[in-house]
Amino acid sequence: MSSNSENTADRNDAGTMVREAMRAFMKRDQATKAANFRILNRTAKEGAILFTGSSLMEQFPVCEMAASAGIDKVIYNRGIGGTTTEDFLREIDAVLLLPSPSKVFINIGTNDMNSAIYGENWMDRLMENYEKILTIAREKLPETEFYLMAYYPANLHLDRPGVDTSWMKDRTPENIAACNERVKALAEKFGYHYINVNDGLYNEAGEQKEEFAIDGVHMYASGYEVVFRNLLKYL
Repeated sequence: MSSNSENTADRNDAGTMVREAMRAFMKRDQATKAANFRILNRTAKEGAILFTGSSLMEQFPVCEMAASAGIDKVIYNRGIGGTTTEDFLREIDAVLLLPSPSKVFINIGTNDMNSAIYGENWMDRLMENYEKILTIAREKLPETEFYLMAYYPANLHLDRPGVDTSWMKDRTPENIAACNERVKALAEKFGYHYINVNDGLYNEAGEQKEEFAIDGVHMYASGYEVVFRNLLKYL
């Protein structure tokens, strides 16, 4: 084997080790957060408002924004970064089943939008798991109002040093719109609310505005300010 081939192999091995280490760290971090939520759920107030989902919910500073807006309702955020619908089902007691929440806002599934991991039928898998989540929700929280949030736009063309958007190639405007239509259909099936609070997040191409974008998926607080203003009437 030539030295160039050996160097390439070494780099590939190193890259694989880094990715595996990062995945292991994320799994440990998710488990820790879920364990902490289970502890907090023991003393959570009945009738509170719950926001839950993946990192797009975890990074939503909704509690602070609500307090700044003078809203005195009790609001909990149980978002956990990296969560898929499968993860959500596994940790559902920690991230959803609080004592009798009055309202639940849920945004889950963007991490399932990955054909490289879940194959070309990833959307069907996502929606099948989402329906399982809602089936449990209806059984365990029959008096709770549920608000299924439309998926936020992504930006696959973000040109910024150090940002690689290739990993989220399936989060096109077309795919996100198709997912949102199916989430809307699920909401109708279960008698829940479907809400699209994304007005103001889109650029001319139907993607996430660059001024809000951190990495093409996650948003700065300025993006969440837009979401919060649109969401306010549902609180």
